[in-house]
Amino acid sequence: GSTGNVALFKFGNTRILVDVGISTRRIENKLALLGVKAGDLDGVIITHEHTDHIKGLDVFIRRYRLPVFARGATWEAIPCRGKLPAECCNIIDKEFCIGKVGVEAFSIPHDAADPVGFAFHYRQKKWVMATDIGMITENILKALTGADLAVLESNHDREMLINGPYPRFLKQRIMGRYGHLSNHDAASILERIAPQQQMQVFLAHLSQQNNNPNLAYNTVSQFLAHKGCNPGEDIKLHLTYPDAITSYRG
Repeated sequence: GSTGNVALFKFGNTRILVDVGISTRRIENKLALLGVKAGDLDGVIITHEHTDHIKGLDVFIRRYRLPVFARGATWEAIPCRGKLPAECCNIIDKEFCIGKVGVEAFSIPHDAADPVGFAFHYRQKKWVMATDIGMITENILKALTGADLAVLESNHDREMLINGPYPRFLKQRIMGRYGHLSNHDAASILERIAPQQQMQVFLAHLSQQNNNPNLAYNTVSQFLAHKGCNPGEDIKLHLTYPDAITSYRG
């Protein structure tokens, strides 16, 4: 959710954590529920330096001394960089590997130093992580095209945000070109990439103040149905929740 973000991707025997936006204890507990020990992770990758994505990075990496991968400008913007073991800090460009998994970093529009999404390639499968996106770009559409699974931002309902309690400057930031995608934006992306096979889509990074899982699901599914896409067949939507694990095996 938008208060703290972490995702586990498992490909064969390779386990990759994306972002460390909650405490080490919570990560350990959540991983245990999935049968994974934190020390057995093969790597941690960071999308960008905002607190809700790196809150637990300092303690987690110093405790487990895992390799961490991030863009150079992102490392420069991470406050705890100087506390981490130097051998754990890896600067990435566009493509790199963790175990037998190919990872492609693609730029996203967000108000951070050098924010990225990630596409994972493993045994003819493509899984994509794309959140914290201010606007739809060709770069993002290209990354999502052909994906078997996507974790896609569906941050807010525009009307809830406009009529909600946030101050004007924050509303403008969220709706701006370097803010976050609305439910409608997420649906528009899915309609534009026109999946050729069934695509599993997890609606993610939902605001707890300006959205809710059922609203996100209904908005996206109704938009797609109106555009001639068949939710449940062409695209299978999954909900995510701020305090619960959402998992998928495929």
